[in-house]
Amino acid sequence: MTGKLATPKALASRIADAVQALPPLQDRHLVAIAGPPGSGKTTAASLATTELNLRGVATGLVSMDGFHYDNVILKDRSLLNCKGSPETFDLAGFHALLGRLRTEGEVAVPEFVRNLDLAIAARSMITADQRVVLVEGNYLLLNEPGWSELHQLWTFKVFLDTDLKTLETRLTNRWIGHGLDKKAAKDRAQSNDLPNAERVIRNSVSGDLALT
Repeated sequence: MTGKLATPKALASRIADAVQALPPLQDRHLVAIAGPPGSGKTTAASLATTELNLRGVATGLVSMDGFHYDNVILKDRSLLNCKGSPETFDLAGFHALLGRLRTEGEVAVPEFVRNLDLAIAARSMITADQRVVLVEGNYLLLNEPGWSELHQLWTFKVFLDTDLKTLETRLTNRWIGHGLDKKAAKDRAQSNDLPNAERVIRNSVSGDLALT
């Protein structure tokens, strides 16, 4: 990938344009917004949700991060050091929620609160009038056992593609923002985040819309 990276606002506008053009469904549209950690998918999804609602398209937002296993479970399974990898999520619970979102009206969803490092159940609500739900997460298009079963649920797929050098810079700065010094932040990014990013880039199926 070469060229200048688009701004989050520009990415969000392209997502909103594509979603607004989708035909009506009896069930909800579930739109996957995927990409490696540091690609900007969370920001783009949030901005796109706001823009769609301003355009009169009632839209909700769900993050895969609400299904992080708690640190107690990760410690028991010796997975705490790789928190954020596919194995550290409640995939079955996430899949079940997506199924409910397709067919039910009001659905409570969990959210991950980063400064608490904690997923909180039923922290937000998808309402019955929201016929579009944007779902953001690293592994939504991952073509691996379990994760590939999600693909049939998406009515539209977006993938944010970002080069590894840019991702390393962003992820290092993210950890610095969480209080680590520069060396510790770089080590954290290189030991866990970047391997996860490479896995997403290598093993994800293509999106209906690819953004850079």
